Amino acid sequence: MVVPKKDNKIQVCMDFRDLNKASMKNDFPLPHFDMLVDSAAKKSTYSFMDGFSGHNQIKISIEDKEMTTFVTL
Repeated sequence: MVVPKKDNKIQVCMDFRDLNKASMKNDFPLPHFDMLVDSAAKKSTYSFMDGFSGHNQIKISIEDKEMTTFVTL
């Protein structure tokens, strides 16, 4: 849907409600990263994995691919 803005420009809006209803729900949602950091801040020790180096990549089986996810903020 194209919606006019106050400055006479247009904005494209998409309604994903039907898609969200049809999508499979995640039985094991991951917590948001900021909640994990806040929780870890109360502990005496903690560590983070470096996801950019590639040496910690874990191979997963094809049937488990749909259960993998990530959260970005």
